[in-house]
Amino acid sequence: MNQTFISKTLNFIEKNSNYSQDKYNQIEYGLEGIYLTITKIFVVLAIGIIFNYLDTVLLNLLFFNILRFFAFGLHAKKSWHCLLLSILQFNVLPFLLLHITINSYIVILISIFAFVSFALFAPSDTQKRPLTNKHKRILRKILSIISLFILFILLKLFSFLQVPILCAFIIESLMINPLCYKLLGLTYHNYKKKA
Repeated sequence: MNQTFISKTLNFIEKNSNYSQDKYNQIEYGLEGIYLTITKIFVVLAIGIIFNYLDTVLLNLLFFNILRFFAFGLHAKKSWHCLLLSILQFNVLPFLLLHITINSYIVILISIFAFVSFALFAPSDTQKRPLTNKHKRILRKILSIISLFILFILLKLFSFLQVPILCAFIIESLMINPLCYKLLGLTYHNYKKKA
């Protein structure tokens, strides 16, 4: 279904426009992202509704996407890998954290892990979207650390945000980690190959 949607849309665009191959590739990348996002969100939200923790799932998605906007991170090669990872990240992890006691040491440990990860690895690009502009990479690193710090303050001020923010910290810290890229067979520091 994914390939059918993308192929038909690209054929329509190709017949009705004069885009360069680069622009065409960008459109294809965007369409893949839109399709995967819609199907992923539907499944993730349905699981949140079934197990009665939709509010935590929604907040987790919000905070994760704030961090991801600046820090980027890996994309799975196959759509079913992406769906499986999304269920683990946005359903399984919050469900587990909701059912264990999280003391202040765990909060500090996870937060330190996130800050170190962001300082070392953010932003992490992908093969399809290498971050070739050095100034933008530096800016994104700074903005990702600032957003992490703001979320940490929110976590300390509002206890009901603790689980979704900690989930976002864990998920995005792993999504930018070169070890996770390697485990999934993805290339890291793609901007170096394009320079």
